[in-house]
Amino acid sequence: MSNPQQLRYSKEHEWLSATEDGVATVGITEFAANALGDVVYADLPSVGDTVTAGETCGELESTKSVSDLYSPVSGEVVEANQDVVDDPSLVNSAPFEGGWLFKVRVAEEPGDLLSADEYTAFAGS
Repeated sequence: MSNPQQLRYSKEHEWLSATEDGVATVGITEFAANALGDVVYADLPSVGDTVTAGETCGELESTKSVSDLYSPVSGEVVEANQDVVDDPSLVNSAPFEGGWLFKVRVAEEPGDLLSADEYTAFAGS
């Protein structure tokens, strides 16, 4: 399993893209997707919601369990991935591409996000 080098990662297994015009994309890692199993339902934050770094902002339900979704940054949600709501299996098949979860206008980014190498060591993957 390889974690894209250009992304940053949280210890809750979310990834964050670099901000573009202040907006970053959030998803869960391949490690988390594999641990969850087949994702069958996604409850994502809505456009306009305020999310807080390290706080829950939704959930993913799999055939095995329900897992909270945490925001890696604080800010305002500007887009939720409707494709994932319609087809939650995208989280498993393309966690770093079509399976992204939401986009957020970043107000504050915590200093504890990990590089790809740091996350790989942390996750043991």
